[in-house]
Amino acid sequence: MNIVFEKPHALTDISMHYCPGCTHGISHRLVAEAIDELNIEGKTVGVSPVGCAYNNYLYFNCDMVQAAHGRAPAVATGVKRANPDNIVFSYQGDGDLAAIGTAEIVHAATRGEKITVIFINNAIYGMTSGQMAPTTLINQVTTTTPFGRKPELHGYPVKVCELLSTLEGAAYVERVSLHDVKNIKNAKKAIKKAFGVQIAGHGFSIVEVLSSCPTNWGIKPEGALEWIRDRMIPEYPLGNFKGKDLEV
Repeated sequence: MNIVFEKPHALTDISMHYCPGCTHGISHRLVAEAIDELNIEGKTVGVSPVGCAYNNYLYFNCDMVQAAHGRAPAVATGVKRANPDNIVFSYQGDGDLAAIGTAEIVHAATRGEKITVIFINNAIYGMTSGQMAPTTLINQVTTTTPFGRKPELHGYPVKVCELLSTLEGAAYVERVSLHDVKNIKNAKKAIKKAFGVQIAGHGFSIVEVLSSCPTNWGIKPEGALEWIRDRMIPEYPLGNFKGKDLEV
């Protein structure tokens, strides 16, 4: 019998802690598949965030470092500069990257640090009970915006890919989604290319991943996937923002 589907070696056998319907687990698998296919597990170092994925160091079969809240790009920068032959990635949510970590991600990108960032955007603070995040949509209800996010009170959603793509040091910037099989396959291609950009030495690479949070959205898992399609993608259009033609 031919094996057509199996767990990536770069993932451990530990059961993940995420809520039912959360797509963090899918994104973990895509990162692990890219590591396997590029044969870089032995020299890859990941940086864990603060947030729902704070303990993803349990799930990857590579060296992992825990960073303080928002500081993953700075930690990744230090690891990469000290060990330039390593492949270094940070894995961050929207509260970690686009709120307390805004300065870190902007300056890592503008310096052209040769790291790869996997940015999970679920439009809410997931681990800390569903507060408004920088990426929360206009009129979206959260625990801190019970009447919906209002731009005159709370500002507008932060669009990370559009922002970082304006910086000269950013080599590869792409936004993908995990709401259906076609887009999951596209997400894998983007994540693998982002690692390839680092391996080729082109500079800073980031993949923003639109992800679900059924628990804090108050939606059933299947409805959460539809919410990504119908609500998030119009606000955060998918596609490549920079580096589409880079050779890796």
